[in-house]
Amino acid sequence: MISQFSIIIPTWNNLPYLKLCIESIRKNSYQKHQIIVYANEGIDGTIEWIKNQRDIEFLSSEKNAGICVAVNSCRALVKAPYIVYMNDDMYVCPNWDWELHKSIEEIGHDRFMLSSTLIEPRAVKNSNYISIVKDFGDNTNSFREDDLLKSYNELHKNDWCGASWPPSVVSTRVWDIVGGYSIEFSPGMYSDPDFSMKLWKYGVRIFKGIGKSKVYHFQSKSTGKVKKNNGNEMFLFKWSISAKVFYIYFLQMGKDYHGPLKDNVKIPFNKRLGNTLKRTYRNLVFNSSL
Repeated sequence: MISQFSIIIPTWNNLPYLKLCIESIRKNSYQKHQIIVYANEGIDGTIEWIKNQRDIEFLSSEKNAGICVAVNSCRALVKAPYIVYMNDDMYVCPNWDWELHKSIEEIGHDRFMLSSTLIEPRAVKNSNYISIVKDFGDNTNSFREDDLLKSYNELHKNDWCGASWPPSVVSTRVWDIVGGYSIEFSPGMYSDPDFSMKLWKYGVRIFKGIGKSKVYHFQSKSTGKVKKNNGNEMFLFKWSISAKVFYIYFLQMGKDYHGPLKDNVKIPFNKRLGNTLKRTYRNLVFNSSL
């Protein structure tokens, strides 16, 4: 079977996690995939290590360019019909890619966004966030790989609505149509919902999380050290609704998947009013500072 996926992995001086991530792809994937790494800085030996790996293509920058620039730059190296965007602090479980492949075959067209289901050591304080909470280690030193591989199949999760974050899969064709990730969100906070909104505007209505495609996530080993952009406010200004409203009412995040989403999105009046007032207030503050 010809590989369907080009896997893009941005990294920023995170070599132990990157090594573990790529090793898991090598040994736990059903197919062999193109692996593309974007190395930000790489002062921890990342670039030297990558150069010695025959199955990795890479780009690099002297400074941290951020997620948006990284994934867009890697597009030039993509050879497969589908792009997988993955974080460097992730470990893929066996046959993660086969479950995604099966879903793509069932859908029958390329107007979709799929996500694997994350297994994470800690719960996230967000009622709509989708993950399986099970602690197999908080870092590479404490990671209990054998325990994960013995039990990941027992951690059940139904397919779910709201696919929006990595590991995510879209077709290369659709990626090009919507223009990849928006660099105004650099270094990357809220670039995920922004990309999903661009897909929505194009007409994508399948945002599906695959319950059987499981990936362990060590949680924010790169984003925790970056100076964050005010992505929440940027999203509100750009799309006139908050990312939270988009996730809940458009993508139906947190609900079991029952098919493509509907066009007739009904947002409660108080939510619409709240978004309008927030946007108006921020406009007034911005204009008064000029």
